[in-house]
Amino acid sequence: MVLLGIVLVLTGAGLLVAEAHLSTYGLLGLAGVVSLVLGGAIAVDGSGGGLGLAIVVGLVLALVAGVALFATVRGVVSVSRRRASTGADGLVGQVGEVRHELEPVGQVFVDGALWRARPSVMEEEHLRQGDPVVVERVQGLTLSVRRAEEWELEL
Repeated sequence: MVLLGIVLVLTGAGLLVAEAHLSTYGLLGLAGVVSLVLGGAIAVDGSGGGLGLAIVVGLVLALVAGVALFATVRGVVSVSRRRASTGADGLVGQVGEVRHELEPVGQVFVDGALWRARPSVMEEEHLRQGDPVVVERVQGLTLSVRRAEEWELEL
């Protein structure tokens, strides 16, 4: 009986580690917590600890493993909700500077590189060299930009 408890405890620990690496949104982790709690209670009871001690050990294991599982799942969910920060999606919203006037196509310096750019459809004023701009969209290798507002420059 003690051997079964030890196997369940090790299985539960393995499932919790697998949850941290596979991000199944808590499914493997929940199975790991159940296995860990049952294994701990069976091992304590099988070694002659009694029902009271088995319940206390089970509750402690459930609390510790549950907190670890909660932290892991919360981290996975927050990472999966992040917006892409590379490629074309990463350029949208970036602030840059006009290097060559946009009449209608010029160059802007954004995120450490020079890009071809044209003014946004909504842009009414002519963008000149040195003007701060914000990338609104990316079409191929050409950026669509508009004049940056004051609050965007402070970020």
